[in-house]
Amino acid sequence: MIYILDDEAGRKTLHVRAELYKYLIKVRRHKEGDILHFRTRENLEFLHAYKITLLEPRSAELTLISSETNELKSSKNLHIGWCIIDSSAIEKVLPALCEIGVEAITFISCERSQKNFKLDFKRFERIQEASMQQCGRSSYIEFNTCKSVKEFITKYPDTKVFDFCDNVLNDYSDIKTVLIGCEGGFSPNERELFKSLGSFRLDTPMVLRSESAVLAVASRIIL
Repeated sequence: MIYILDDEAGRKTLHVRAELYKYLIKVRRHKEGDILHFRTRENLEFLHAYKITLLEPRSAELTLISSETNELKSSKNLHIGWCIIDSSAIEKVLPALCEIGVEAITFISCERSQKNFKLDFKRFERIQEASMQQCGRSSYIEFNTCKSVKEFITKYPDTKVFDFCDNVLNDYSDIKTVLIGCEGGFSPNERELFKSLGSFRLDTPMVLRSESAVLAVASRIIL
């Protein structure tokens, strides 16, 4: 764990109890004198360093030793337009997308998305926070929604489309926004809408699931 999210961080003294105490002291085996880092949800750009100054059987007292601006994010900005799939599949890859450095995800109700899928952004946020604390990232992925592929490409006309096609893209350096379909891909009507945008595929003979494609494309563009 690179840092800990605690909305009390920044105060001169912090008291750690309950589950966090068990994790830090019993599992991670921190002791008096160790330095721990904290951020708050409201001001994620600030990193606060604390020293463990007192250990008791069920709590620990930490003293602030420094606070500084310390932002950690990817040097490349990537916005993914992702046609909606099952939330459980999204949740499985969300930590990895956070670690890779994806800046924003817009979930799109495309023609082949199942309409009964509901997105729980509060749950996505909690999943992100666990990943952020592990990898050190100091910003949330921004989540948005669009009602259709047409709406998305109208808002983001520089979008590149990941699709079944002959064009294997080798240079990813200029891609800032990418559109990825759900299971079954895009409908003929949607392909007609974005045929002028430029489509590409990865150099693999395998058919990727939507969540696999999102991970693979994000990794190629950002890392």
